[in-house]
Formats: sequence, C-alpha cells, structure tokens
Amino acid sequence: MNVLSANHIVKSFGKTTVLKNISFEVKRGEVLSVIGPSGSGKSTLLRCCTLLERVDSGNIVYGDLPMVQTGEHGKGIYSPGPVLQQIRRHFGLVFQNFNLFPHMSVLRNITEAPIRVAGQSREEAESRARALLSDMGLSDKERAYPCELSGGQQQRVAIARAMALQPDILFFDEPTSALDPELTGEILKVIRKLAEARMTMVVVTHEMAFARDVSDRVIFMDSGVIVEQGDPKQVIEHPKSERTRTFLSRFNGI
Repeated sequence: MNVLSANHIVKSFGKTTVLKNISFEVKRGEVLSVIGPSGSGKSTLLRCCTLLERVDSGNIVYGDLPMVQTGEHGKGIYSPGPVLQQIRRHFGLVFQNFNLFPHMSVLRNITEAPIRVAGQSREEAESRARALLSDMGLSDKERAYPCELSGGQQQRVAIARAMALQPDILFFDEPTSALDPELTGEILKVIRKLAEARMTMVVVTHEMAFARDVSDRVIFMDSGVIVEQGDPKQVIEHPKSERTRTFLSRFNGI
C-alpha cells in the first residue's frame, strides 16, 4: 500500500518552474532517498508534500486522503481544512537547521504538538517523549534548552519531535548539511535504526554512501525533473543517465 502518492506535480515561483511534472510514490516501510545538485527542486518537493508550499497542479494523496487534486481548469485544488489537518498527522518533517523552539526545553519541544494538536494528556505526551529521548541517547537532556545542545543533539531532538505524533511517514530535508562530519555520522546512525525498524521515510541527502546502503529506492533529480530512479546500487554505482554519472563523479568512494 502506498503511504504517499504524488502525480504530475508542477510548482513555479514567478516565471521559474522548479518542479516539472514530478510523479513518485512511497510504499509503507520503504526508505526513499532523493539526491541531486543544489537547486534541482529536492527541498521544494518536500515542502510541497508537507503543505509548506502549494503546488500549481498535480495530485498528492496520503493513503486514501487527497491533499490536492487537479481541477477542471488544470489548477491544483486543495482539500478542505479538516482533511488537511488529518493529513498533517500522517507526516513528520525534520529540517536541516533543526528549527527547535529556542525558548522551550527539550521535553516541551517534543510534547507541545501532541498536547496542543493531538489532545494528548501531559502525562501521556511526556511518557512518549521520554521514551523517544531514551532511543536518541538523550535521556539526561530533557530539561536542557536548544542553545545548550550540540548540533547533533539538536537534530536528534528534532527527530524525536517529528516522531512524537507517530506519523506514517518521516521527511528529512538534508538532515546532516548543518553538521560537521563526526556529528553527521551520529544522525545517520539514528536514521539507519529507523530504517531497520521499517519506518517509512523520504530523505533528501548529499550522503551518497548512506543513500546507496540504507535506501530501498533512489530518485535523482536535476532542473526540476526526475532524471533517473530505481534500485540504489544501480542508480548510484551504475547510472544509466550521463547527467547522473556526471553528478556522482564528484563523490569519492562511490
């Protein structure tokens, strides 16, 4: 079963079209990595799938809940507010720059949405938050504030926050781009553990070895289109497209 289906997505900013007829799907338990050069449309695609940007046309469906569908005039028509609120509970998003609330403790960063959005009791929300912090190796940081944490610790808190509402799918927008190499390994280890637990994920990444070894499928994007997609080892080690080969030639050890 598809957790997410996107078909014929078009998105422009002014006169510049940044997504050109993009179609893909994500099955339950699948890890999909999206690779490509800066400016290829990867992050915009994630923002469109998570309601941070609105598409011009195309269809996006979560399970059996339509987020947006193309109307008779070729424009994207979004579902009513209550449906979009339902859909928001189906996904979690981890940003490259953490985006934690600086004035809230680690525990409150994680419990705020479950209490305010999902209506969980404080006791229930805090219990799950502490379990997530334990999984992230951060049990001793629940009273700390983001400014007191390293970048890797902040990103682990951000992952815990995204998982607090128990989403069907997690999106990662270059989750290691703001980290040094040592901390990058720390975060990739967490994502590997999630993959082993069959968490459904879409990961925009520049970590080619990670994409090859952890993903079930890889999409290579360039200039707003999907150039190539398929088995990670095939796409990354034996790409069919000359554009994919040129891009990957910059990465050592692939």
